[in-house]
Amino acid sequence: MKKRLLALFSLFILFFTACNQQQEKPLHIATNSWIGYAPLFYAKEKGYLGELNIKLITNVSLAEAADVYDIGKAEMVTTTQHEYYSLKNSGHKIVPVILFDRSNGGDLILSNKSLEELKSAKKIFAYLEIDSINAEILKDFIKHYNIDEKKITFINKDQAQIEEIEPLKSENMLIVTYVPYNLKLQKKGFKEVASTKNMNTIMVIDALCANKNIITQEAKRLQKLKHIIDRSIDELTADKKSSYKLIKSYLGNMSYNDYVESFQLIKWINKPSPQLLKRIEPMGYKKEDLIQ
Repeated sequence: MKKRLLALFSLFILFFTACNQQQEKPLHIATNSWIGYAPLFYAKEKGYLGELNIKLITNVSLAEAADVYDIGKAEMVTTTQHEYYSLKNSGHKIVPVILFDRSNGGDLILSNKSLEELKSAKKIFAYLEIDSINAEILKDFIKHYNIDEKKITFINKDQAQIEEIEPLKSENMLIVTYVPYNLKLQKKGFKEVASTKNMNTIMVIDALCANKNIITQEAKRLQKLKHIIDRSIDELTADKKSSYKLIKSYLGNMSYNDYVESFQLIKWINKPSPQLLKRIEPMGYKKEDLIQ
């Protein structure tokens, strides 16, 4: 009799657990290979995301990640303000919910020519992801350095295609890119002519965005995700050698030295100051929507 009761109790526990698992449906985050999203890659490899039944869909570019979200294959998406605005303007009830970082040199403009040569050039070929923050960075650059936009030919490519570009002596080239894709290009001879470190008129914010319904329905899980992101940032920065081995494949298998240096090109804002929150609120990053 006791054995039968024990067996029935075990079946009840299994049934209850299965029901809970069914209720906790998987959530998907569309993201891309950017150093600022390293906490997500780290959390996945450590099993932290799996505990919350959250899966990553990693894409080559910012625009591709936004497209994955746009067609409904992901419930959440990592964005800069450009992708956030684009999705919002296309009808999505989307808001930033968790802050990651702000670019501090991680978004760059490279060229095979000097600034003076670019200013005097009659024709310039600019390679970039047109439907991304790349376009805003380039616009800011040409305005700051008083380069005539009419002489620029804009060529749309994703970052995987961009990093294969070779410098041509016969061509005045501009490339808008970001870590880790800049590394291969700079090894080929392209030089940095500007970055978000010295372009003070533009602030690039990276955040996790979601539909307001998801935020309401998954409030507890998102709170746990925020805790995991904070924990992952602490752990990966405290032990860079271990975290490098764990996530280098997400970042183009960059060298360890490049990995360490890349963290100097961003500033973590997962625990934002009141001053930063005030500055980014007019950009649509509302304090009441952000999990802190």
